[in-house]
Amino acid sequence: MIKAKHISKHYGELKVLDNINLEIQQKEIISIVGPSGVGKTTLLQILGTLEQPDQNKDSFLEINGQQINGLKKKALARFRNENIGFIFQFHQLLPEFSAIENICIPAFIKNTSRVDAEKKAMELLGYLDLKHRANHKPNELSGGEQQRVAVARALINQPKVIFADEPSGNLDSASANKLHQLFLKLRDEFDQTFVIVTHNEELADMADRKLEMKDGQFV
Repeated sequence: MIKAKHISKHYGELKVLDNINLEIQQKEIISIVGPSGVGKTTLLQILGTLEQPDQNKDSFLEINGQQINGLKKKALARFRNENIGFIFQFHQLLPEFSAIENICIPAFIKNTSRVDAEKKAMELLGYLDLKHRANHKPNELSGGEQQRVAVARALINQPKVIFADEPSGNLDSASANKLHQLFLKLRDEFDQTFVIVTHNEELADMADRKLEMKDGQFV
């Protein structure tokens, strides 16, 4: 599902990633752990095509059979919208929109009709036990509910890969555990691949593989 070879990243003189090589299979859940500042989030953003690695002749990134190197900006944005979902620690919901409106945004970007987008969004809300909260705005939802809305938004275009950056870092332990179980359920029912950066040891240990980073490399 994901093949990354010779991925490095510098910000000026600061080396953040140092020749990372990684292969991830379909339906695999990967957790990436390590202290703050070792490059976990930078790697996640590069794998998720939000950031570019250092340009060198050996670097290579392929997702779901598509080579990412060299894709033009519009093509890359289209690929990201159709194949990748993102879940962040701070859910990034737009406060002026309801839960269902927030969920539909990636579908609208994909030019899905409003009728079809809202139908899919309601299916996801039902799956996540949030149908009764569809028309509530983020400030009317609990932290756990907001994060489940963010999960539904990540799923609306049925992406092949979900990238999650500290997804349970802002939740109480009960809500965090529900979210962790949800990831396992999604993988089993929808064959999705998860790459999760986390400081939560329980979540990290639930993954199929736990990768530890130190000084921009895997230990």
